[in-house]
Amino acid sequence: MSSRPAAGGGRWVEVDPARIARWVAGFTDRHGPPTTSLQGYGLLLSAPDGATAELHTPPGAPATTVNVDAFVAAVTAPRRIGLLLARKGAVALGIAEGERLPVHKVDTRYVQGRTAAGGWSQQRFARRRENQAKAALAEAADLAVRLLLPEVDRLDAVVAGGDRRAVDGILADRRLAPLAALRADRLLDVPEPRYAVLVAAVAAARAVHVLVREPDRDSAN
Repeated sequence: MSSRPAAGGGRWVEVDPARIARWVAGFTDRHGPPTTSLQGYGLLLSAPDGATAELHTPPGAPATTVNVDAFVAAVTAPRRIGLLLARKGAVALGIAEGERLPVHKVDTRYVQGRTAAGGWSQQRFARRRENQAKAALAEAADLAVRLLLPEVDRLDAVVAGGDRRAVDGILADRRLAPLAALRADRLLDVPEPRYAVLVAAVAAARAVHVLVREPDRDSAN
């Protein structure tokens, strides 16, 4: 479980689906039995002391859950999630089945770094770099066609990570329109894709994002 400050007050907490029931129990112990209401993002818990917890439905889970038990059942149910991580010339693709990653592929293609402004060959290097980047995106799209597209009918969602422009460039390929249609809003913040990064992305893609606001604590900050 990880936590970070939220814009406008409160904090974001990322909770593994298997631990969400225990997390809600802890919230109840600290703030009292909450009322629940269905929201567009998932489920809102409102405690008697004014504390709130927004339980955001993770990618691929059903969004229509009317109480905590139904929410827990939805987020812990098995899901197949396609993963697409891209940054510069590196791409990592996989299919997660629950916590497992039975299908995966990592590929790296050289893309030249930026050159200092004013060099005599700056424009030539810029063109070369642009061509290398385009080739890397095309190769990544081909890989997605081979690895993810055949499974699209069995995927509950596609979660992307890394550089948004790179991901957008890959999914702009017309062949990948069915995958783009399954793309979740969540964009994972990951370093250059490697196998270990892809494995860690499985947990990040499945995590329940919770926005917690506690009036006394927030007003003190």
